[in-house]
Amino acid sequence: MKKEARARIKINNILQKAGWRFFDDEDGKANVALESNVKLTKKDIDALGNDFEKTKNGYVDFLLLDKNGFPYAVLEAKSEDKNPLDGKEQARRYAQSLNVRFVILSNGNLHYFWDLEHGNPAVIVTFPTPDSLVHVEQFKPDHKRLAGEKIEEDYIVLTQKLEYKNDPRWASEAERKEFAETEGLKFLRPYQLRAIHALQESAAKGHDRYLFEMATGTGKTLVSAAIIKLFLKTGNAKRVLFLVDRIELEQQAWKNFKKWLAEDYTTVIYKENRDDWRKAEIVVSTVQSLSFNNKYQHLFSPTDFDLLISDESHRSIGGNSRAVFEYFVGFKLGLTATPKNYLKGIDPEKLNDRDPRAWERRQLLDTYKTFGCESGEPTFHYSLLDGVKDGYLINPIVADARTEITTELLSEKGYALMVETEEGREEEQIFFYTDFEKKFFSDKTNQIFCKTFFENALRDPITGEIGKSIVFCVSQKHASKITQILNQFVDLLYPGKYNSDFAVQITSNIPDAQQFTVSFANNNLNGQTRFLEGYQSSKTRVCVTVGMMTTGYDCEDILNLCMMRPIFSPTDFIQIKGRGTRRYSFVHKEKNADSIQEAKVEKEKFKLFDFFANCEYFEEKYNYDEIIRLPAITGAGGGDVDGVPINEVSVFQPDPLKTFAEKTIGFEGMKIDRKLFEKFESTVKNDPFIQKKYEEGDLETVEDYVRGEIFDKPEDYFNLEKLRKAIKSDRRISLREFIEKILGGIVRFKSKDELLEEEFEKFIAIHKPESKYVLPLKNYLKAYITDNEIRDIIERGEYPRLATNPKLTLSDLRELNKWIEVVPDYVKDYVSLNSYM
Repeated sequence: MKKEARARIKINNILQKAGWRFFDDEDGKANVALESNVKLTKKDIDALGNDFEKTKNGYVDFLLLDKNGFPYAVLEAKSEDKNPLDGKEQARRYAQSLNVRFVILSNGNLHYFWDLEHGNPAVIVTFPTPDSLVHVEQFKPDHKRLAGEKIEEDYIVLTQKLEYKNDPRWASEAERKEFAETEGLKFLRPYQLRAIHALQESAAKGHDRYLFEMATGTGKTLVSAAIIKLFLKTGNAKRVLFLVDRIELEQQAWKNFKKWLAEDYTTVIYKENRDDWRKAEIVVSTVQSLSFNNKYQHLFSPTDFDLLISDESHRSIGGNSRAVFEYFVGFKLGLTATPKNYLKGIDPEKLNDRDPRAWERRQLLDTYKTFGCESGEPTFHYSLLDGVKDGYLINPIVADARTEITTELLSEKGYALMVETEEGREEEQIFFYTDFEKKFFSDKTNQIFCKTFFENALRDPITGEIGKSIVFCVSQKHASKITQILNQFVDLLYPGKYNSDFAVQITSNIPDAQQFTVSFANNNLNGQTRFLEGYQSSKTRVCVTVGMMTTGYDCEDILNLCMMRPIFSPTDFIQIKGRGTRRYSFVHKEKNADSIQEAKVEKEKFKLFDFFANCEYFEEKYNYDEIIRLPAITGAGGGDVDGVPINEVSVFQPDPLKTFAEKTIGFEGMKIDRKLFEKFESTVKNDPFIQKKYEEGDLETVEDYVRGEIFDKPEDYFNLEKLRKAIKSDRRISLREFIEKILGGIVRFKSKDELLEEEFEKFIAIHKPESKYVLPLKNYLKAYITDNEIRDIIERGEYPRLATNPKLTLSDLRELNKWIEVVPDYVKDYVSLNSYM
């Protein structure tokens, strides 16, 4: 089949899928394509006149019609070996002749959408729907209006309470501050105004992508609200998509936007308003709920949103999530608290490719490119040090606390231990810090962690009790152990003050854990302190978590943060540290006779306990503010070693493979497998905890629950391998897919080839290659993902070996030029090869 014919067939299929009525001019003859159950009658065609698709400049390849049958968009088609942009000027003439605004350029594999009234053609992976173009048509973007809008400190307040200046409480200098706090009025700080003005200056230069690098605690959500209002008010957006990477941030953003913008605009969470989200101006969603199984392509058209904002952008658009972000056409703003220079004193070029710091650095650099900041300079920058200098934030006291075991676990040699084998022999086994609370368990280490915390934690300046704290652990089981140890310690120190509620575990497997975090911030978790009557502070002093209280959790009176686990992500490290940087006033009012006495102490510091040298991990020579000397013992080589003697250690020893045999399963066995899957399906569907968490969109918790509470239990012994065997797929189905299929999130399991096609669409959306590379790249990407030998050849640079490989030839490789290296990097950062095995 000719390349021109293949391109037309592909385009025809995509148009039908998008729901278009259109004329297809093949060889100069008007042909009517019937799709979406829409029938064009002879009367319809006659009403359009003769040669309807013909212009004074020639014939239109595809003329897309609106619901009334009038011209709406021009689609210029090229053969597969041509660049769609070659037809740009021809399509412009056709569109102007027909008085239509929208153009699509396509060769069947690579597509561009072009709004003639706004900007340049933009790469899309599928065609917009007729309804989404109606949405686009309703607004007229104007960079001048965007740049010219006057924005002052009360920009948000004027939406909250338009006539606030007429209120007598505002007129009174003595009452003004209390009035603003009581009404919840949000005035923009000077640096927040500078951020918005920086975006306006960038827009004045014609830019439509922006990046803000702002420290945790500087009010990125408030800045986002002001920018959303700016775009909506000036007509540069009719609908905004706000993407986050955690469920708790989804709720938080929704509440804040409602609180600040509800008088003028409607905000919804997508998963709670799947049927009527189009009625809202602001749609909030976790990127995960859209990216799984590429749902975003089926739920939305590329033109449904005019402004996209990505919170903590190199996380919420990292990995495959970046394809979600690039799918949409429109203005784009990225927010990040992770500065590009977070690695200090460390040469990034010397980091192993699989080092988490190297991966996240690549993601961060990609983020700068995504937002048009290839120079490394964001649109606006405001660091933690800027916030400290301006008096809005505070720096931590960083305490270095390492036991003997954690010191050795962190060393290059690791921690050596004699372990008894199954045969009864003792042999040396080496453990490293990544093994802590996974393969290697030490109760004494956990106890010294907690003892060190009690002896060195900052105290509440009003009551003298342990200040409110968050402890970050390795796992849910580790969090449970630490919670128990802390509550045991406090019973000895303060008998009768607590009822096993000094420390509370806050992890996804704990019912109502999310509400616990809210109560802790509101100072009423398990009631209020028993140390001082009437003092507004939580009875529970410590929340023990794994990752729930990192990103976006606001609790201003935190005084201690404990990292009782190694941290590999700079974003997690910066977010954890950021939980304590906010300022706070500790206040207690006490009535005495006829007067009220007020005790007020400002928060001037917080303490960051580092038990695993995390600061040194991101900064080679970290100057700790405080080095906590733990009990010293004599090491094997003599001399004093900082640490604590550990004599009770348990080791998780995986059970080695003893036998291996293969057996062909006949029909009877397959029937048994199907019955097992049906039973698993019933178990999942009828579990109330799974139902609740699934409805909340917390798939991560559902997966953890299935692994811990349903898999490998007596009677059925469900596991992934048995389930995969039952459904006979040509690839490895993930647990997430099984759950989504059972609970109705997806209709069927996609085949390996379908996944590969979608993976290539994501690659196109992110990297936007020239047309001549599209087909060779598709073949290369598919081969690299599915063939171990090809990956080995490319990684080793042993290209002559391709002479005997049927999937990829040396000739294929020569066509790719620079893309030879781009594809392996893409696969490394974005693709889970496990799915294709």
